[in-house]
Amino acid sequence: MLLSACSSPQPVLYSNTHLQSVGEEAADQDIEACGELAEAAGAEEGSGKAGQVAKSTAIGGGAGAASGAIGGLISGGAGLGSLIGAASGAVWGLLMGLFSTGSSQPSQAYTNYVNRCLQDKGYEVTGWQ
Repeated sequence: MLLSACSSPQPVLYSNTHLQSVGEEAADQDIEACGELAEAAGAEEGSGKAGQVAKSTAIGGGAGAASGAIGGLISGGAGLGSLIGAASGAVWGLLMGLFSTGSSQPSQAYTNYVNRCLQDKGYEVTGWQ
């Protein structure tokens, strides 16, 4: 499970005559080379699952701190309320990020660059998984 959470989506190639003639191993090398070219051109692949977890944790912590501060103001302890709210919100955000089922897709610029690069090499990209 840990490996699948860290792996990034890859282009799915249509089995055309070019793919059949070069084989899967050469196609994998071409995908990697196109990805490196995309990054060199400034297109970032994306932050993947780890980035989503960090973002979810930060959002949860911020929301928890705000709601804790409001609750603390009402009860007379804004500082302690925001601390407790931030901690519980961060834990909630972390858990939501870890167990979310949303897919982590690379940036649009990255996928466009890789798709174009592979097309120039003779491949047909049908999508990303």
